[in-house]
Amino acid sequence: MTGIDIDKILQQSPSPAYVVDLCRLRHNLAILDDVQRRSGAKILLAMKAFSMWSVFPLIRETLQGVCASSPWEARLGREEFNREVHSFAAAFKESDVAELLQLSNHLVFNSFDQLERFRPQWEKEAGRVSVGLRVNPEHSEGQTEIYDPCAANSRLGIPYGEFSLRLRSGNGERFLSGVEGLHFHTLCEQLFEPLERTARVFEEKFGQFLSQMKWLNFGGGHHITRAGYDIDGLIDLVKYFKRKYDVEVYLEPGEAVAIGTGILVGEVLDVVHNGMDIAILDVSATCHMPDILEMPYRPEIYRGFAPGEKPFNYRLAGASCLAGDVIGDWSFEKPLQTGTRLAFEDMSHYTMVKTTTFNGIQHPHICTWEPETGELKVTRSFGYQDFKGRLS
Repeated sequence: MTGIDIDKILQQSPSPAYVVDLCRLRHNLAILDDVQRRSGAKILLAMKAFSMWSVFPLIRETLQGVCASSPWEARLGREEFNREVHSFAAAFKESDVAELLQLSNHLVFNSFDQLERFRPQWEKEAGRVSVGLRVNPEHSEGQTEIYDPCAANSRLGIPYGEFSLRLRSGNGERFLSGVEGLHFHTLCEQLFEPLERTARVFEEKFGQFLSQMKWLNFGGGHHITRAGYDIDGLIDLVKYFKRKYDVEVYLEPGEAVAIGTGILVGEVLDVVHNGMDIAILDVSATCHMPDILEMPYRPEIYRGFAPGEKPFNYRLAGASCLAGDVIGDWSFEKPLQTGTRLAFEDMSHYTMVKTTTFNGIQHPHICTWEPETGELKVTRSFGYQDFKGRLS
């Protein structure tokens, strides 16, 4: 990971620990700020990807707010970010809507039934809370179905067919009464071109309704801060929708805020042999990096190489009782031994937010690294009471 002094971090950090580099975070925010200034878009932090609230004061200097997927996320966003809060979930309870209406600036429903069921509640907040609908353009750009909101039979977003039924029902366009925005979210870790294609399909199907709207949300999954992203293309696309339909445009990336900013420090506890050398670590795939098993994918390791590339080959695994708690196979220039420190790269997003305390495995410390001063700060450590407090 360019720009992060991993050697110094490994010397100073406790283990296990997530360590976020504040310089890299500021780098990403500068790119996002440039997009906002040049396009007029408002960018939100997707808390589902990155909710490290100790760095919210830094992020809120640039971004306009957060998007939340539950009352708890919305409350955290309101308390710790304290700018705009935009909330969406696949379905809400009545108590969820009551709470979210007190916390949110935008509240987005996933179906017409939910929109109408809770109309008496949200209409009372008209003018203070803006209500929207999530639509499904039915245009897939994802390669992994579990992360594709437009996969066949997806529960996420209202397809155009539902809009057509409402239009033919006799109520005309009154079915959108009170709705001020449309939201689509179809991407996952993608560059600009998939968004451009998706926006074209979205406009063909739903553009006819934008004249009634005040805002349009392009959702998340945009790797805006990744090398190779067509930022000028994104800016032109935002300007196009703003100019043609006179709507406010929102983007809600999560990974783009945190990508390339952090590492997960781990330590070798033991090396066993069963057909190959297996290094057992104090970090776990299932507890600390679940996307390795869910997606699946193979993370990068600082000074780790593909199997067979270097002389010393190991399978890296966690200490949990799950037989499949395997991170993957790597080779190294030097042999691993008890106490060897490893750094898993790009571990800020979709890690801290998805961890578990399965088996009572120690939860990693959460730290920041300030390159300008060389200070590693432990912002949160976890103990037995945190584990016990999740149970009863």
